Amino acid sequence: QVQLVESGGGLVQAGDSLRLSCTASGLFFSMYVMAWFRQAPGKEREFVAAMTAFDGRSSYADSVKGRFTISRDNARKTVFLQMNTLKPEDTAVYYCAADQSSFNKLEAEYDYWGQGTQVTVSS
Repeated sequence: QVQLVESGGGLVQAGDSLRLSCTASGLFFSMYVMAWFRQAPGKEREFVAAMTAFDGRSSYADSVKGRFTISRDNARKTVFLQMNTLKPEDTAVYYCAADQSSFNKLEAEYDYWGQGTQVTVSS
């Protein structure tokens, strides 16, 4: 049984930093593209960042480029999202997702999802 468990969310002020973690079990982690998505209240879930399985290529949404960094530790089966200079508009539930076959921003392509962790940024 595949499980993705996110942690690290919380309530912070604008300009602060947070580091999210997502630990996987039940899958061959180093074979999967790992990504972060987020869903703000009243909005659709949107792509945030992704990292390939083998060569460490990454992709970011324009809204987070230069502020967020995705990384992974295959030995620990964990993907991270370092979020700096947080803004109130970053407030959302953040989800990690895993996809074995492709490196893209499409939510429908991802096979497995975590339950999410809440990030709230106050102004």
